[in-house]
Amino acid sequence: MNDAPTRLLPDDVTAVSEAAAGAILTIDLGAIRENYRRLKARLAGVRCAGVLKADGYGLGGAQVASALTREGCDIFFVALLAEGIDLRKVVGAGPDIYVLNGLPPGSEPEAVAAGLCAVINSCAQLKAWRAAAHRAGRRLPAAIQVDSGMSRLGMAPAEVEALAGDAGAFDGIDVGYVMSHLACADEPRHPANEEQRLAFERLRAMLPAAPGSLANSSGIFLGQGYHYDLARPGAALYGINPTPDEPNPMLPVVRLQAKVAQTRRVEKGTGIGYGHTYYAQGPLSLATISFGYADGWLRRSASAAWFEGTRLPFLGRVSMDSIILDISALQPGKLREGDLVELLGPSQSVDDAAGHAGTIGYEILASLGPRFHRHYIGG
Repeated sequence: MNDAPTRLLPDDVTAVSEAAAGAILTIDLGAIRENYRRLKARLAGVRCAGVLKADGYGLGGAQVASALTREGCDIFFVALLAEGIDLRKVVGAGPDIYVLNGLPPGSEPEAVAAGLCAVINSCAQLKAWRAAAHRAGRRLPAAIQVDSGMSRLGMAPAEVEALAGDAGAFDGIDVGYVMSHLACADEPRHPANEEQRLAFERLRAMLPAAPGSLANSSGIFLGQGYHYDLARPGAALYGINPTPDEPNPMLPVVRLQAKVAQTRRVEKGTGIGYGHTYYAQGPLSLATISFGYADGWLRRSASAAWFEGTRLPFLGRVSMDSIILDISALQPGKLREGDLVELLGPSQSVDDAAGHAGTIGYEILASLGPRFHRHYIGG
């Protein structure tokens, strides 16, 4: 099965034109490819998948899949069945696509038709996939996920122990991997990491012999003992730091710029934004940008934009479609209507923005909305 990958959207096609959009999101597919190479180098021969859930963490699952396929990635993970069906149309028949959240009851025929691999998280899902294999008249691929201590997805230890004595439990199923997920991998000294690894070893030994998969992005950096046979990086591919207490070993992937909609001058005492949560302490120069929480910039964010290296603080509340900036640090007339200011990029990383908002980089990327002009480079 060597079908060449197809492209859902060419690099030069976007849903919103640059002229019509209020903001521009530039996504560097070349940086994603380099991040994949860096992770593979650290894995030293262990297979490396690509996690494309949430439309490639909000950056375009089709485009990211095409870029990773060019780097030799032939195994992908998504969260939902619908994501897997869409991805199959992009990558063709060759790569394996695993559905992390498992298959909703009754959806097994759709998964079979799309050639997807089930991630089995419970005995009920195992029974349903076994029945699907019987109806299809052939063996079906799957990964068995065990709960090694995160209490989110996967077979509970009691379920695994019950299966250990059931000779027919996996009839009709090709178990590609036994897998689990680390809860604290971004805290390398957290005792839960080793506890989970040992629990994974114990549970895996009760299941059919199959390659193991435990490491997510941060798990790759915990060392060889966590690598097993397949790593499943997501966030690190997209430039989020997998080692939060150390310099980021990944390349940045995104640049987000918003257009200036209007500039104005206000006097001391002027109320600014909804609720007048800020009053001018003296004469100020302001700019309003066409960008707000409808575009995924969290309302609780207390941050800034940048123009030619100058920091322009937010003033007042983030609105649905606009944010007010203090541009008093710029020379009068320097920033004009239609100019672009930077929200993410060289001056502020995704992780920096997440820190200002009291969240994580994953949420920043996954929240980015559909109104941007998306510009793909380096593919």
